[in-house]
Amino acid sequence: MRACELTPALQRRLDEIGARIGQGVSEGIDEATGRQAASRFVAWMTDTWTRTMTRDEHGVFVVTGDIPAMWLRDSSAQLWPFLGMCDLPEVAAQIGDVIARQWHCVGVDPYANAFNPGPTGAHFDPADLNLAEELWERKYEVDSLAFPVDLAWRFWQRTARREHLDDAVHEGCVRIVDVWSLEQDHTTRSAYRHVRPSEPVGTLGADGSGGPVGYTGMTWSGFRPSDDACCYGYNIPAQFMAMRAVRQIREFCRIWDDEDLAERAAKLADEIDAGVRQFGIVNDHFAYEVDGLGSVLEMDDANMPSLLSLPLTSDLGRGHPLYQSTRKWVLSAANPYLFSGPAARGIGSPHSPAGYIWHIGLAVQGLTGDGVEARECLATILATDGGTGWTHESFDPSDPTRFTRGWFSWSNSMACLLMMKVAGIDAITGAS
Repeated sequence: MRACELTPALQRRLDEIGARIGQGVSEGIDEATGRQAASRFVAWMTDTWTRTMTRDEHGVFVVTGDIPAMWLRDSSAQLWPFLGMCDLPEVAAQIGDVIARQWHCVGVDPYANAFNPGPTGAHFDPADLNLAEELWERKYEVDSLAFPVDLAWRFWQRTARREHLDDAVHEGCVRIVDVWSLEQDHTTRSAYRHVRPSEPVGTLGADGSGGPVGYTGMTWSGFRPSDDACCYGYNIPAQFMAMRAVRQIREFCRIWDDEDLAERAAKLADEIDAGVRQFGIVNDHFAYEVDGLGSVLEMDDANMPSLLSLPLTSDLGRGHPLYQSTRKWVLSAANPYLFSGPAARGIGSPHSPAGYIWHIGLAVQGLTGDGVEARECLATILATDGGTGWTHESFDPSDPTRFTRGWFSWSNSMACLLMMKVAGIDAITGAS
């Protein structure tokens, strides 16, 4: 595998955007923070390009940071800031090669969340069930399939290129619709199991199938974006992202002239939508998880997709009344994973130590808020690096030198995306 190097043209572009960020942050916050933001943007983007990406026969493999595996979700979000640079041929080619690698992974196993750089036999826990040599972990997460669809769609919209929407993507999208349709009736139709004896919270009950769920039209997920087991089988943020993904697949079908897949995708989107409307709303906000049998989990998790991230990861707009009421609830004391301390206030996760806040959650809050909130969240991110010069998975808001994940590239990318917003650059939709 070969590491990826910056070209002179990409280096110049990063420096140019960094300077623009420095100016924008200086005007919105202060000059010292502006200089810091400009420097961190260039460093973090360079690190993502040169240290997380390596080329192999299937495309470009992307590690999430200090774990030697490729997550479909993480690798997609790590590229979001680079979507704003697709006019550079080397950037467009690189993103296309990451997309190719992702769809190779989907072809290996659509139920897996994290992959090795080939059939190495490395696993997070070798005792897990049904691990192929190419799988790091086989936790089934709906969003793991939605993110590659979304990246392929964003790249298409940004560049008008179609060559990446090849047979592998077409076949993969058929498999995704097949899996999500089957998992609408998980209890009676699914053979998926996950058992990890060494980690009770990382498994799905004694037989690995998860707790009981009723039929709702939604599609079942074993695990959350955090890789924690779902408490209830229908994770609402994942349902929203699945709806968006199958609608994106419908648009791909125009290229493939596949009317059957388009019709199946449309039907699935409508059924998931109806299930969310019937089961996923509590009072005036969305629940985080439900089981279709009356059980409801009211919380939000910092990991994305989250309820807070819906304008970024679904077709639900920031101005939608239900999103606004949900956002207000998520950022209130009613959310059991909203934490605060002298250094920060933000969303955490049961995946990390109690009371710890996630930098990704702060970035999402800024990206879905107004300009003032975006600047406040960015200033907090930059001030809570614990003296390392990097963002982290989570940190103690009373002492940011206490943190998890010393190298978490996805978190760095989300912070870069927020810097771009503060500077008036919208990389993921094309507006600037």
